[in-house]
Amino acid sequence: MTLTPAPFGPHFGFGLYVHWPYCTRICPYCDFNVYAAKDRASGPLIEAIAADIAAHRPRMPQHGRLDTIYFGGGTPALLRPDELGRILLAASETFGIKNGAEITLEANPNNVLRADLAGLQRAGVTRLSIGVQSLRDSALAFLGRDHDATSAAKAVERALKVFDSVSIDLIYARPGQSPASWEAELGDALALGAPHLSLYELTFEPKTPFGLAAQRGDISPMGDDPQADLYELTQAVTSAAGMPAYEVSNHAASPEHQSRHNLIYWRGGDWVGVGPGAHGRLSVGGGRYASEAERRPEAYIANVQALQSGWGDAARLEPLDIARELLAMGLRTAEGVDLRRVETVSGQPVARDKIAVFVEKGWAEVVGAELRLTPGGRLLADAITAALSP
Repeated sequence: MTLTPAPFGPHFGFGLYVHWPYCTRICPYCDFNVYAAKDRASGPLIEAIAADIAAHRPRMPQHGRLDTIYFGGGTPALLRPDELGRILLAASETFGIKNGAEITLEANPNNVLRADLAGLQRAGVTRLSIGVQSLRDSALAFLGRDHDATSAAKAVERALKVFDSVSIDLIYARPGQSPASWEAELGDALALGAPHLSLYELTFEPKTPFGLAAQRGDISPMGDDPQADLYELTQAVTSAAGMPAYEVSNHAASPEHQSRHNLIYWRGGDWVGVGPGAHGRLSVGGGRYASEAERRPEAYIANVQALQSGWGDAARLEPLDIARELLAMGLRTAEGVDLRRVETVSGQPVARDKIAVFVEKGWAEVVGAELRLTPGGRLLADAITAALSP
């Protein structure tokens, strides 16, 4: 990565994240800002999101056109192509969208099987991220999903007929999952032919149904050592299949299939976050700001005037916070982080003696000014980041 004069900002990528908070079913492991869709009208929230996008332009006069747009949630695939088009029009009129921009839509398998995929493509979507989560019916029932393994496979097959870029999410390290069963399931996922995989270990967040069940002793999360074994197995299987990890949990068949939007996060770029509870990172006037929208949809919709001035009230990040974030996010990726960026922001040298220890242990490597973690080191990314943080 070429060092630029500013160590963060839109020259590392400029994106828009749109949070659609509604789901037909809320999964027991999910701790995102989500709500039951029921019979809610989508129009008022769409118009509030469009207004939120437009309100950002006066505060960001130096930002150019968008490199990426990501519709996350929740289940944004519940939106029709024309509804997605309304939001994309607001983005185009406000910032402009670069030719060849990556526009990702998260979807569940049942959405993909029912959706007008060609209509989504005409609206501007270029990439689908499908929440398969498992290819085993028993695991899908445990995870509270509303599809089965057959429909998941059919959804991926249907998506690949329309979109060149398709990603599938899988959750592993489930209670009682053996290495042999995960290896077989991962092999089935690779055989589907999607050029991108997001492979996440199951976590038990405190306030989720799973987290509460674990606190009661009703569910026993997998231990750290077995999880580490499954992680290492995952790296071996995906690498052998030509899908190496370019980030701790993300794998791509080639660089062009890497998530360009997520790379903005990991590289310290800028993104506007709109929709209930959405977070953003914005660089203006030499400072970097963290924004967060109103969490409840009703408050977000009702508070259009307040949200239009909301990022003016966003928290200006302190230099040490920026440096720590650059380090933490950068070390998640295979490309690593330029230590000069971290030191420029923090005004402090990174602990080279500690880096030398990590290199000696085979957990890291230094190439020029770039610090990169090895596959084994990425398993320890959080601990290494904490040890090196200024």
